[in-house]
Amino acid sequence: MSAQSLIYAFAGHNLVAQGPISSVAARLKSALNHGDKELILLFDGSTGQQFDLDLSGSAEEVEKRYGKPAVQSGETEQDSSPKRRGRPKLGVVGREVTLLPRHWEWLDAQRGGASAALRRLIETARRENAGEDRIKSAQDAAQRFMYAMAGNLSGFEEAIRALYARESTRFEQETAGWPIDIRNCAREYAKPALN
Repeated sequence: MSAQSLIYAFAGHNLVAQGPISSVAARLKSALNHGDKELILLFDGSTGQQFDLDLSGSAEEVEKRYGKPAVQSGETEQDSSPKRRGRPKLGVVGREVTLLPRHWEWLDAQRGGASAALRRLIETARRENAGEDRIKSAQDAAQRFMYAMAGNLSGFEEAIRALYARESTRFEQETAGWPIDIRNCAREYAKPALN
C-alpha cells in the first residue's frame, strides 16, 4: 500500500479519519498521544481489506514509517530526490508459469518470444474485461467492508444480495437504516458496481 492510498478509519460506527495513509497515521498517532484508546478499524479504500498500522514510537517514527502527511494547500513541497537520467526501471518481475507443451510451442513461435506474447495476451484481456473486472473488484471491496462493519445490522444479507445483483435502488433501501458513516462508506465502495 502506498503512502497516498486512501484509507478509512472507524471507531465503532463512526468514521474518525479518511485520506492517505500518511495523514491518517499522523492523526491516529496524535489521538493516541492525547489518551484516546478507542479501538480503530482500518480499511483499504480500494480493496475493502482490513489492516493495521504500527503506531508505536514517537510521532517522528510514525511519520518515517508511513511518510509525511499531505502538504496543506498553499504550501509547496520540494522533491529532495534528484532526477536521474535515462529510462526508468520497468519493474519486470520473473515468476514461474506452468503450461502444456503445445502452449509453449505456440508461444515460442510468436513474434518477440514467449514473454512478449504473454504480455500482449494479458494486455488484450485486461482491456476487454476492464468493465467486468472493475465491477467485480467494487463488489468484493464493498462486501469485505460490509461484512466487517455491517454484518450484524438490519438488512445486511439483503444488501449483499442487491450488491451482487447490481440493484442500486434495493441496495440503497437496505442500507438506509444503517449508521450514516457505515452507510455512506458502503455506498462509496459499491458505487462502481451499481452505476
